[in-house]
Amino acid sequence: MRMALVAAGWLVLAMLASSYAQTPTSGVRGLYSEKNVATGKYNGPGGCAASSCHGSVQPKTTTRIFQNEYTIWIAQDKHARAFSVLQNEVSQRIGAILNTGAPAKSPKCLACHALYVPPEQQAETFELADGVSCENCHGPASGWLGPHTTKDWPHEKSVQLGMYDTRNLENRSAKCLTCHLGTAEKFVGHEMIAAGHPDLTFELGLFTLVMPAHWKMPEQGNPWRQVQAWGVGQAVQLRESLNRLARRANGPVWPEYAELDCFACHHSLTRPEDSWREKRGYAGRRPGNPPWNESRVVVFRDLVQEISPDTAKQFDDEIAQLARLMNDLNGKREQIGASATRASALADALVKQVDAQGYDSAMTLRLMRRIARDGAAISVEDERTAEQAAMTLDSLFRAYNLNAKPANGGELRAAIDGLFAQLQDPSAYSAPRFAAQMQKVSEVVGR
Repeated sequence: MRMALVAAGWLVLAMLASSYAQTPTSGVRGLYSEKNVATGKYNGPGGCAASSCHGSVQPKTTTRIFQNEYTIWIAQDKHARAFSVLQNEVSQRIGAILNTGAPAKSPKCLACHALYVPPEQQAETFELADGVSCENCHGPASGWLGPHTTKDWPHEKSVQLGMYDTRNLENRSAKCLTCHLGTAEKFVGHEMIAAGHPDLTFELGLFTLVMPAHWKMPEQGNPWRQVQAWGVGQAVQLRESLNRLARRANGPVWPEYAELDCFACHHSLTRPEDSWREKRGYAGRRPGNPPWNESRVVVFRDLVQEISPDTAKQFDDEIAQLARLMNDLNGKREQIGASATRASALADALVKQVDAQGYDSAMTLRLMRRIARDGAAISVEDERTAEQAAMTLDSLFRAYNLNAKPANGGELRAAIDGLFAQLQDPSAYSAPRFAAQMQKVSEVVGR
């Protein structure tokens, strides 16, 4: 079930939107056969495929890296098959509904499903069928491809020559989110979702943990790096989602229903006496008004309370104001855009604080306990929020179980798996059942 939740996100990843200054490559000779190519151009994944570079079949122990990164990507990583998805029956139907033509030829689709760059930015010929490949994440390689193979070549020089710095968690999160959330140029809105494209969900910690790792673990020798990645990912995701909301509120299409809670409308109908939504009521909004999707806020709020109680009050007040505006049937888009921009600035200020925070077993356990205790409040926010909480608890548990090795790890694993079982049929999601399972998690993690 965890794989099902993140499957849609697996198929898309960020491509580099900006180009770099056109400067000649270094004259340092490396293993890769160099040409006089300006930086800011793309070589395609073939430039990384040599066995002496990243295409080794077996990991090597004589170098700083394993040198089998390309092999892992091409054989195991679903990003390598992002393009092929565009040719299946569902994608063809989406293309027909949206009148985009063949998805495998549509810029709207290729922007996230391939290394899709203009011909003038291609240093070598490569195939779109390669899918989401090395340079989607690591940036155009022409400036650093040769030099970075030399002995003692520092990572910082590669970054200066156009490599995208994915070691920086804020950068990494932002890069992933350009496709897993969207930008002004490429996005998934209600129109695309109605045509059949999956809604976009993201959780950096879990998405990273279920990937076939082509990097060394524990990352940077920090056993709690994945908890840090979860926190930074939450902060950056919220910041960028608020920026997206501000753009949409000030854009040509409003309301954009993709900003609202999908399942307020798209849920299985029941008899009134069986409806947990009607029993819950509609606090803060007129019955019938679809509420704002707060899934990217609720779990992050627990992290803010943990690391910065003083900031939490200001953050909660701004989010509450934004929710009131979004839940108003006649909410003024100018006010919504301004509130989203203010809230985004608060989230941005928290990014650095979250990144600099120290993470250990005690804090990870406190976070799991906080989130599990909030089960009742989380559950009534509907399916997307419950999904985000389940992914978060899974991500935190994996790091905690690996490093702290708790005696009740198996019991906690089973309790968290029970959360995902509640999400098997999203339209039939039940808040009382999810809350009951969260209570089980709380009982186990609280011991």
